[in-house]
Amino acid sequence: MVKRAPARRRPRKAKPGTTGLGPVECRLEKPTGAAAEAAEAIAKAGGCVVGSYKEPLGGRPVLLSILPIDAIEPTPFQRDLSDAHHKRLANVVNKTGRFLDPIIAVVAPKGGFWTPNGRHRLEAMRRLGAKSITALVVADREVAWQILALNTEKAHDLKERSLEVIRIYRGLVDEDATRPESQFAFYLDEPALVTLGVCYERFPRFGGGAYHPILRRLESFTDEPLRAAVKDHEKRSTMVLDLEEKVAAAVRGKVVVSTRKRKKARSYGFFSPLLLRRTL
Repeated sequence: MVKRAPARRRPRKAKPGTTGLGPVECRLEKPTGAAAEAAEAIAKAGGCVVGSYKEPLGGRPVLLSILPIDAIEPTPFQRDLSDAHHKRLANVVNKTGRFLDPIIAVVAPKGGFWTPNGRHRLEAMRRLGAKSITALVVADREVAWQILALNTEKAHDLKERSLEVIRIYRGLVDEDATRPESQFAFYLDEPALVTLGVCYERFPRFGGGAYHPILRRLESFTDEPLRAAVKDHEKRSTMVLDLEEKVAAAVRGKVVVSTRKRKKARSYGFFSPLLLRRTL
């Protein structure tokens, strides 16, 4: 039987001044390796590196850059744009006349750059007609998935989180579908969210809250390759959506059920998980 991913533990509070690099140690004279390749990509896109350093916790290189605004796009697997939020943000930036909060960016697989956490700032600057934008370019593209997984700026509802997870999943498949699913438990959070994400892709008005508790208990990440594991999630999502249709029909009274079952069916949140447990 496949084991669930180990529970996450919060790190203990460290003694002051015992972790990471000191100020002088963060100086990066010249980028090398993947950081040098990122610097070349910045220049190729028409941008410029105005500074570089080692971030003070893990010592990984970061390039402080100015990028042409047309060279950067949001990652394709994050939440949808909030029209109201980016317009309010544009108004604030316009009043101050300054853009002081750099976005984080990674080199995109097919050229250009992705931002995993700056979609609204990017759109606000575009709304103001800006030519360029300040970015902290990180050489490791995998950080894009990490940032989305750890984003606590705004609480997700179940639909947003599920759609974000399935988009991350499909991005991982495009990168390398041979890697085991269990390797990415950290980014995907719960296997149930992958299945629910497929459901929301197919039926945006799907009531996932009724099915999430039982799916969370029934599903676990496997060591199957991503290409095989995603098919299992798609198969389960089909079962869940078929059940959703039957439950909806029962609630509407189009399915003949006994008086006893009708009493249970009055509670949609109870009736559907009960059938789901018997179905999966």
